Amino acid sequence: MISQNPVFIPGPTNMPEVLRKSCDMPTLDHRSAAFAGILHPALEGVKKVLKTTSAEVFVFPSTGTGGWETALTNTLSPGDTVLVGRNGMFSHRWIDMCERHGLDVIVLDTAWGQGLPVDRYGEVLAQDTEHRIKAVLATHNETATGVVSDIAGLRAAMDASDHPALLLVDGVSSIGSMNFEMDAWGVDIAVTGSQKGFMLPAGLAIVGVSQRALGAMATAKLPRTFFDLRDMQKGYAVNGYPYTPPVGLLNGLKLACDMLLEEGLENVFARHRRIADGVRAAVAAWGLELCAERPEWQSDTVSAVRTPEGFDAGEIVTHAAEVYDMAFGVGMGEVAGKVFRIGHLGMLTEAQALCGLATVEMCMVDLGLDIQLGSGVAAAQGVYRHGTRQQAMAAE
Repeated sequence: MISQNPVFIPGPTNMPEVLRKSCDMPTLDHRSAAFAGILHPALEGVKKVLKTTSAEVFVFPSTGTGGWETALTNTLSPGDTVLVGRNGMFSHRWIDMCERHGLDVIVLDTAWGQGLPVDRYGEVLAQDTEHRIKAVLATHNETATGVVSDIAGLRAAMDASDHPALLLVDGVSSIGSMNFEMDAWGVDIAVTGSQKGFMLPAGLAIVGVSQRALGAMATAKLPRTFFDLRDMQKGYAVNGYPYTPPVGLLNGLKLACDMLLEEGLENVFARHRRIADGVRAAVAAWGLELCAERPEWQSDTVSAVRTPEGFDAGEIVTHAAEVYDMAFGVGMGEVAGKVFRIGHLGMLTEAQALCGLATVEMCMVDLGLDIQLGSGVAAAQGVYRHGTRQQAMAAE
């Protein structure tokens, strides 16, 4: 049987059929004028999603990891100092990349379940009177723990110390689903991918680059070829790429941006918040807790749910896949076996979320956890329902 169940992993996300079909297109000459009609609208659409008017957007055949490397290699030189917080698996992996590139990394270790420590960033930057730190790195939404961090607050801390470092932000599991204000927050490079908020297959690294970050290319000496922004700029200037582009995915990106903007970004963010609130209500009804330790750190795109001490949370994920043909996310790194993750981003509705909550409830009961069937679903329904038909019509 071919499964038609929605997935509840934090990405890749469920794909609208219209987007899947938009990527499935006949071969098109990527050096023809027709390609320009795909490329430039896609780039302009991403700018609107990032809420920027001044940054340039670059899209590589890659994933978010390639976006990280783009950010580093186009702005930094071997031996440069960077300041980065580690509060989950993906921030840890970006740190590992920095170290492999020969950067001097100052790591602010933070408990997995907490947001990045804005105050500690500020203290370190204030002490750096010689401005050795060339870039500050931050993961906006830590996918492994379901924790969101305050990027606007981080920029304020940088400004308070009058520090000139670049601000590089991983927005892979937030951009397109949660509010992200590149210009207002003073983000110099924003990194995301196609397979999460943009609801597409994996395969695109999407990078927004401020004019200040573009200026850093002139002195950056880290080696780069495939991810060289200068080559991409030359390609875009003649409506092309420095190599063969993923035409179908770019066509999908163009339509994905149109769909997000047509729904209205604030409506997209409100939908994700509403679905996340229902998931959080379900978790509370089960008597469980989120990995995110405080409400302001709770992500609207992924919830990492802690299971009781001594219980392997990975069993829930395995059982769901094998018995109910539904995918949830496993715990990673320090929280492996301690949490399972419910992804609630991209193409998702309240009704679909209820399907996932009902399934995970069955799994927990099957595995012997003290969970009352229907308790989490009922709690989420209390969040999701719009009242009587007459009330719903009146609200319209």
